[in-house]
Amino acid sequence: MERELYGREAIFGNDGLAARLTGLTPYGSAGVSYEHRDDPPVAVLTGGRGMGKTAVLKQLRHLYREITPVALVDCEAVVPPADPGPGWTPVTAALPELATQLTAKVRAARPVQFPRLSLGLVAVASISWTREDETRAQRDLQSLGPVLATVDTRGDAATGWVTKVLTKLAASAFDSVVPLAGMVAEATIETVLEESFSRFQRRSADWYGSYPHAGGSGRIGLRQLAVDFERGGDLRRRAEDHLVLALVADLVRAYGGLARGARRGRPVLLLDNAHTRLGRQLVEPVLRQRASGVRDQIAVFASSRARGHEGLSHAVRRRLPEVAHGSHWVRGSEVTSGILAVELTALGPAHVQAAFDRHDPVGRAPAGLARGVHRLTGGRPLGVALLAQAAGEALAPGSSHAGTPRPGSLVPGSLVPGSLVPGTLLDRTVELREDRAPVRVADELLARLLPGQQLDVLSVLAAAHGEESARLLATARLRGRSLEGDVALRVRDVLRAQDWPVGPDHFVADPLLRALLLHRLRFQDDDHPYYAVWRAVHETLRTAYAPGGRCPSVPHRLHQELVLGRTRDGVTHLRERFTEPDVTAWLGSLRFIASAPYPRPPGYTGPDPRRAVALGREASASLPDGETGLAGLGERAVELQLQLRRLLHAVWLLSDPLTLPDEEVIDKMAHELRQLSGRHPTGNSVLWDAATHWPRDIGAWRPLSMPPGASGTDGPDTGGSGQRRGDGGAHA
Repeated sequence: MERELYGREAIFGNDGLAARLTGLTPYGSAGVSYEHRDDPPVAVLTGGRGMGKTAVLKQLRHLYREITPVALVDCEAVVPPADPGPGWTPVTAALPELATQLTAKVRAARPVQFPRLSLGLVAVASISWTREDETRAQRDLQSLGPVLATVDTRGDAATGWVTKVLTKLAASAFDSVVPLAGMVAEATIETVLEESFSRFQRRSADWYGSYPHAGGSGRIGLRQLAVDFERGGDLRRRAEDHLVLALVADLVRAYGGLARGARRGRPVLLLDNAHTRLGRQLVEPVLRQRASGVRDQIAVFASSRARGHEGLSHAVRRRLPEVAHGSHWVRGSEVTSGILAVELTALGPAHVQAAFDRHDPVGRAPAGLARGVHRLTGGRPLGVALLAQAAGEALAPGSSHAGTPRPGSLVPGSLVPGSLVPGTLLDRTVELREDRAPVRVADELLARLLPGQQLDVLSVLAAAHGEESARLLATARLRGRSLEGDVALRVRDVLRAQDWPVGPDHFVADPLLRALLLHRLRFQDDDHPYYAVWRAVHETLRTAYAPGGRCPSVPHRLHQELVLGRTRDGVTHLRERFTEPDVTAWLGSLRFIASAPYPRPPGYTGPDPRRAVALGREASASLPDGETGLAGLGERAVELQLQLRRLLHAVWLLSDPLTLPDEEVIDKMAHELRQLSGRHPTGNSVLWDAATHWPRDIGAWRPLSMPPGASGTDGPDTGGSGQRRGDGGAHA
C-alpha cells in the first residue's frame, strides 16, 4: 500500500463498489451479494493526475491479493526489452505479466492455470525461430517461462522444446503454399502439447478452433493466429484480441466445471492508465465479448486520465459518492455501455484534516493549515498527501525544521511560530522512501503531475492570463523553441490531453499546478535578490498590457506591476477611479489587481510584509513619495491614497492561496470598505455589501464574490452581469 487513502469509502466500504463487483469485502473477505451477478461492468476510474487512481488500484491489489487471484499492470509502463524480437508487442508483454500475477496462491484454492494463453503466446513467439538461430528461440521461451510454468511445473521443461521443434521443422516437407510462420507455429504447438500438456490439458487447444478460418480445428487456429500476427495491421490486432480472450477463457475455466465451489468471489484484473492504446487493446475484447452475450465473471477495474476519452463514449457515468451503495448501471446497445465510468472526486476539508492529523497527531500545526492546503490543492489527493507529510515532518519534535530563528530570518528550513503556511510547505523536503534522498515538495509534485514535460517552458507560460498572452510570452521569452508562439498551442494541447484545464483567465487554470509552476519560475535561476527570469517574464507581460502594447489593458498592467512588487500605480488607479458611478466594476478591478502572485523571497519564514501595510503599521512617513504616490496630493487625497494602499495590501494578502486567513487583517479590510462606503457619492451600498460578504467569503475559503454576495465569481474587472469591462480581451 502506497499511502493512507481518504475519501474513498465508496470503493472500499464493506458494501462498496469493490465488494459488490468481486463478491468479497476488502477487509475480512466476507461474502457479499453481487450487484451484477450475470453481467458485471468494467469499472473505469477517471480523473486527472494526482487524483489517486493508481493509489486506489494498488490498494485493491493489496487488499485482495491473499483472498482471490488479482493482477495489476500499468499500461504506460510496458516498454520493449533491448532485443524484443518479432513476437513482442505491448499486448504479448502484458498478458504473461497478468497471468503470472494471477497464479499467486490464494486462500483455499489451487493456482490458476493458463494453458490456452500459453499455447497462443508460444505460437506467436515462434514466428521468428530458425534452425540457424536457436538463441532467439531459447530467449523467447525463457521470457515466457513464468506463464508456461502454470501448465508444466518442471522448471526446465521448456529448455528441451527448442531442439525438438526445430528438428521437427527440418524434417517436414516444405510447402510453399503454407507461410513459414504457420509451419513453425504448428511444429511448436505439437511439441508443446506432447511434452508438457496432460491428457486433459491438451483439450485446451480446441478452444482455438473458433479462430477465423480454423474450421473448428484448434491446431489450424493456432497456426492461423501466428500467421495473422506476423502479417501485422488489423490481422495482428485480431490475433492479439484472441490472446486477451485466451486469458479470459482460462480464468473462466478456473471458476467453472470441476472447480465450481472451490473458489470464492471473482478474480480481479487491474489496468492502470487504460486510456492508452495498450489499455484499450486489453479492455475492448472483453467488452465486445460481453456485449455479444458471452459472460466471464471477472472483476475488471481500470483507470483513465481522460474523462472525455472516445473509449468512454457510451459509458454509464457516475461520480464516486454515487456508487457507495449501488451503481445503478444498466447495459445499453453500444459496446462501450459495458463500462461504468466512476469519476474520482476531490477530498473534502475533513479528509484533508484527517491526513494532517495522521502526520501531526498532537496538533502542532497552525489552525487553518489543513483548510489552506485544501484550498491550494483543490483536494487533489497527491498534493494533500505530500503537503501533510511535509507539515508533519516540519513540526515533529527534534526536527531540524522545528527551530525558532530570529524574525525575518532567511534560513531555509527554520520556522517562526505561526509561519507555517501552504507556501512554506512547498519549500520543505520529505522522505518518501528509505532508499531515496529527501525531495523538495514542489519539485516532487511537479515531477508527478507533469511527468516528462518541459517544465522550463511551462513555468514561463504559467504566468500568462490566456492564450493570447501565452503566445506573446512564447514569442518573446521562448524564441528558440517557438515559431510565432506556436509552442503555446502545443503546450495547450498537452495540458488538455492530460486533463488539465486551460482557461481565458489563466492559461494554466488549475490553481495547484499554476502555483507550482510559478514557484519554479520564481526560484529556478537561484538569482536572489534579482530573480532575473521571473522579472523578465512579468516585464514582458507588463509591456504588452501598457498603452501601445500588443494587448493594452489597465487592470492587467497593474496586476503585473503588483507581481513585480510595485504598488504605487495600482493604488493611484484605484483612487482616481474611486468616485466613478460603477462601484462594482471598481471592486472587480481591485480584486483582479490584488490576485497577483506575491514575489516572496526563498525560504522566508518571517511575518508577511503585506500584513504590516494592511494594518497601517508601516512607517509610511519614511517611504519615498515615489513608492506611495503621495507627492502633490491634497490632504483628503493623501488620506484616500493611504486608505486604498492598506485595502489593496489586505486584499492581496487575503487572496493569496499560499497564505492563511488573518482575522486581524480581515477585520481591517472590512473596516476600510465601510469607511469607503461613507465616502462614495453613489455606491455606498455596494461597498457596504463587500465589507459584509468578503469576510464571509474568506471565512468559507472561497474566492471573493463579484458582485459581493453573489454565489459565483467572475473574471477580472467585471460587473455584476459577468461581462468583462475595460480594455482586456477575453483571452488576454
